[in-house]
Formats: sequence, structure tokens, C-alpha cells
Amino acid sequence: DTLLAETGNQIYANCYIEGAVDFIFGQHARAWITGSTIAVSAGGGAITANGRSSSSDVSYYVIDSSTIAAKSGTSITSGTVYLGRPWSEYARVCFQKCSLSAIINSAGWEEWSTSTPNTADVTFEEYDNTGTGASGTRASFSTKLSSAVTISTILGSSYTSWVDTSYL
Repeated sequence: DTLLAETGNQIYANCYIEGAVDFIFGQHARAWITGSTIAVSAGGGAITANGRSSSSDVSYYVIDSSTIAAKSGTSITSGTVYLGRPWSEYARVCFQKCSLSAIINSAGWEEWSTSTPNTADVTFEEYDNTGTGASGTRASFSTKLSSAVTISTILGSSYTSWVDTSYL
């Protein structure tokens, strides 16, 4: 576990985030991750585990314009990593305008477990991703967006009052 996005509005810009399984996780936060490197240190798991527990919960993770690949110097078998899995039934995550390396499974997303899939009400989205990991038949419970999610959708229109936008 690397990044706990648990509550409030959060922004991560130009960061290096490394982990193995469910390493971007939490329950109630709205998180915008942009221009970052997401380095996976082991295959066989998911990057995100969002625990949004109801349709009224505001939690939403957007990974924007970032690079997702194996940690430098680490060999991970192609197709053994997923973008996310639903910690709770209403999980909500979007990867957009990202470079997805071959480590990403062609399904993109996975169930929480075979006994508790948690996929009936998830929102797993993608938009305009590139790279080998961006191709393939995606999981039936995921959606391909026709336009990008905006930062103001996640952080609110007043985000410029507390975010140094020159860093974005």
C-alpha cells in the first residue's frame, strides 16, 4: 500500500508512485493524479482499489496523462497487472491519456474476487490511453469514455484557489 486516498480532495502532480498490489487505494477521496510515473514492482495484482461504498459517496480517482510501467530494473510478465479492482461495489476510477505498457492485462480491470466480484455498480473508465496495455477486449463492467474527465469535475471549480496550477 503506497498512496492512501481516503478523504477530501487530493492532487498528485508529477509524482513517482510505486507499489505492487492495490497500492492506490482508499474509500471517500476524490483524487487527481497527473503527469506522474506509476511504477509497478510485481505482477499479479491491480494498481487501484477504490472503496466507494455507495452511489452517493463522492470518491473518484482519475489518473491523467501518466505513465504506467514496470519499475525500472524489474521484469514483469506481460498482461499480469490490472488497472484496478473494486474494493467496494461502487468503485469509481478513470485512467485517461495515459501510456500503458505491456504489463497491463488486455481486460484492463478485474473483479475483487471470484466469490465477491463487486462489479454490478462500478464505474471503471478509460479515455484516449496509448501503448500496448491500452489495447484488447476490456472487462464487460468497464466503459470507454468519449471525452476526458476534467480536473474541475474531480476537485471542484475552485481548485485553482488551493492548487498551484503552474505545477500542473
